[in-house]
Amino acid sequence: MARQMLSEKLWAKLRQILLAESIYDKPRLRQTVEGMLYRMRVGCPWRDLPQAFGPWTTIYQRFRAWAASGKWWRIFHACIVDPDLEWAFMDGSYAKAHQHSAGASGGQPQAIGPSRAGRTTKIHVAVDAYGLPITFEITGGQINDCSIGPRLVDAIPRVDIMIADKGYDSRQVRAAIQT
Repeated sequence: MARQMLSEKLWAKLRQILLAESIYDKPRLRQTVEGMLYRMRVGCPWRDLPQAFGPWTTIYQRFRAWAASGKWWRIFHACIVDPDLEWAFMDGSYAKAHQHSAGASGGQPQAIGPSRAGRTTKIHVAVDAYGLPITFEITGGQINDCSIGPRLVDAIPRVDIMIADKGYDSRQVRAAIQT
């Protein structure tokens, strides 16, 4: 069996959140979720998942279904418990898209765009004083920080101090923080 990333205590909590999202408690649910987390941590192609997690096609199909239905977004928000909002931090980071990425068919936005580094995706994150994520937004690489900043600020509860880099220095972000 591949190394598990979730302790028994964490799995018990996550399992309750998954069940609340109407995810069936199948016998291999934990291996499926562990496979998804392993793939996100390692960054390997789906096909290269260790067999210990089960068939890669099953894990991929469940991941896509949960993402398309918004379950991952709701699971993320259910995991945010009592954030420390004395301080909050905002920043963005680029993720290079694969050289053959052109976006998937179906007309859904893929958050891939041109930037100085080529085709990239940008992850905008707001974290609490412990560095735990409060909210995030994924955009194309050409989207600047100050245009996403107000939405990040609006998505978090009132904080005492907001810290961000120069990319978020705009009147709109300052106005969102002060309200």
